[in-house]
Amino acid sequence: MIYNNSHLAAIYDADNPDGEDHDFFRAKAEELTALRIVDLGCGTGLLTTTLVSPDRSVVGIDPADAMLDVARARPDGQQVEWLQGTAELIQPASVDLAIMSGNVAMHILSDEWQKTLGHISKGLLKGGNLIFESRNPDAEAWKNWSHQVTRETPIGLLQESEETTEPDEHGIVTMKCHYRFLEDNYELDTQQKLQFRSHQQIVEDLEAVGLVVTASYKNWHREDFTGGLEQPLMVFAAEKE
Repeated sequence: MIYNNSHLAAIYDADNPDGEDHDFFRAKAEELTALRIVDLGCGTGLLTTTLVSPDRSVVGIDPADAMLDVARARPDGQQVEWLQGTAELIQPASVDLAIMSGNVAMHILSDEWQKTLGHISKGLLKGGNLIFESRNPDAEAWKNWSHQVTRETPIGLLQESEETTEPDEHGIVTMKCHYRFLEDNYELDTQQKLQFRSHQQIVEDLEAVGLVVTASYKNWHREDFTGGLEQPLMVFAAEKE
């Protein structure tokens, strides 16, 4: 679990700042008048805490302690229920909106993906919604991920290199990263995997657990996803039958 590291947790928000994606999730929560939200794979809670309101309960779930330590320390962190773990912690019929932002859905590999969707479906009330994003494999984004760079971070200068493989037969790419934090001469090697799934596969996976896709977008401005190399992002909204 690469993000269970205090150095990586400390730079996570700088690498994944608040932006159009978070605006989209916040707007959806308002439109759906969601009163019980679970943010699965919440990370440092940058989005999660902004979903808090007086009449709404918010749960943030993540497997990484180091990320949750950052989340709990946020100004509104005490208003969120933080849980260390995975989707199995979602209580049955307890939420009307579940969110997976960033690459959370792609981090969930192989059989665990269908199990996760099953837990989410059981956790949603009838008419509840799951909203998440994934990457369109047709755009082959992995081809641009390998790099070597020296950059400034919130905890000092970082030398970083990454090598990304081609997808295997299951659409899984492997990313091997080396980090050297120059301020304290701390080095770290990590390996993580992401699974690319086609639009059709995701729709079928959702339907298999009783979730019906109500919309799929190619960007955060809610333009319809139609596929192809020029549409690297897929944003799904699915409803519990």
